[in-house]
Amino acid sequence: MTVRVDPRLCEGHGICAELAPDIFDLGDDDVVTIATERPGPEREAAVRAAAAACPRQAITVMG
Repeated sequence: MTVRVDPRLCEGHGICAELAPDIFDLGDDDVVTIATERPGPEREAAVRAAAAACPRQAITVMG
């Protein structure tokens, strides 16, 4: 699984960082970055929940 965040869509709500803080990092500029671009299968549920919770649908999960 690969995770990406579109910085043009991200509004910095930080829901993803709350749901999967080891994967997503909310920077000082209120844009989320990926701390772990290829998380292991044990984190799949948390990553998919974070993507689903993103109000701007800025997170893409592939694989």
